[in-house]
This record gives sequence, C-alpha cells and structure tokens, in this order.
Amino acid sequence: MRVPAMVRRWLGRLRPAIPANPGAPSLVATAIPSPPVTVEPPVTAASAVSMPREEPPMSHPEPLPLAVPDARQAAWLKSFIRDVPDFPQPGILFRDITPLLENAAALRASIEWLAHRYRGEGIDQVVGIESRGFIFGTPLAYVLGTGFVPVRKMGKLPGETARIEYSLEYGSNVLEMEVGAVRPGQRVLVVDDLLATGGTTAATVELVERMGARVVSLGFLIELSALNGRQRLLGRDVYALLTY
Repeated sequence: MRVPAMVRRWLGRLRPAIPANPGAPSLVATAIPSPPVTVEPPVTAASAVSMPREEPPMSHPEPLPLAVPDARQAAWLKSFIRDVPDFPQPGILFRDITPLLENAAALRASIEWLAHRYRGEGIDQVVGIESRGFIFGTPLAYVLGTGFVPVRKMGKLPGETARIEYSLEYGSNVLEMEVGAVRPGQRVLVVDDLLATGGTTAATVELVERMGARVVSLGFLIELSALNGRQRLLGRDVYALLTY
C-alpha cells in the first residue's frame, strides 16, 4: 500500500522525536530527579530544652564553676567592682558593686560561689541585713532551698518585732526582725554585701540568737580587711568571696 505524499511529509516531521535506538529510553518517559529536600524535625518542648542557646557576648570571660574562686576568677569578679574616691564623704574609698549587679555572668557567679560554700551545711533560714544583704540573701536562699528573713532598720517592719540597739562610731542604730521569723534550734546563715567594722553584723547575730536560733556562718561578697571586722566576730565562721 502506497502512503500518500502528504502523510509521508507529516511522518518526516515526527522522526526527530523518535529515538534512533528503539531500545533507548524515551525522552518523554525519563524523569529528571529533583534535588534532595532536608526536612527539619519539628521543635517540641522536650527538644527545645536541649537546644543550645546563643549567649550574648561578654566583656570578660565567664569563670569556671569552682566551689571557691581562684586568683584569676577573683580578679575577674573584682573587675566589676568600681572604686569611687571621696564617697560618701572625703577620704573614703567606696567599693561600688553596681557594675557587678548589672552583669548577668558576674551576678550569677557570685551567687553560685556563695551557694557552693553552704551546700550541705543544713541551713534552715537565710537572714539578710538591710539593704544590700537582701540582694544577695534572697537568691542565695532560693538556691539553698530555704526561706529568707530580712533584718531592717527601725520602723520598716509591720507587726510584732524584736529589736537591738548597737553603737556606731558616731551615735547608735537600731535593727529589727519580725518575731517568729526564725525558730529555736534553726541553723541560720547571715548574709550581707560587705564586712567593714562588723558592728551591724554582730548586732544581727545577737538579734537572731535571742530568738533561740543558731548562727552557723556569716557570708559576704566583700571584706575590707583593714577595718578588722572579724575582731568583733571572734569565734564565728566568716566567709567572704573577695578581700580588699
């Protein structure tokens, strides 16, 4: 049977689309592979806890979590304490802890080092002396799993209070604590930011022990050794992270 010329011309136009080798795969049937797609697993509450968190840059290296800071770590912590001459009056060099409080790593290290010192000591209550003793005493009580008791200046606490008057270099002062804030036999840790002459701390110890509790230690961020505060606290366990 002869194929008409018009049909032959139409078939000729189709030949480039037919493979030269009949056994070769058809171009139409060959699929182009897509690049592999990586599917990230969904973030769950459990996986979010284990994911590393990017910390903001710090101006100082973070200290190692040792129980007691070594010389390098103490120097690192001191770098956050600012010396202010002639404050609050001429001739006094004031140790300003505000930069330390403003730095998350330095503040955390201070609390952790104090907590390391007193873990396992069976502390029942932490007593903080007004006012910067509140700053360190409250988080320390939280870490140690105890309550916190504020010792305040006269007239600052509501309800029934016990009070003690003590002598200063010029005049006197009065401290108060709520009755029943500490109970007989409890082991108490007294905390303040600074040990200077020791007068306020000694009065706090007496006030706590009048209520029948036992003061097992006195903890400070800073001790000014030249002022001989330990002499007024003889027989007491005294610990300071930093000494000047």
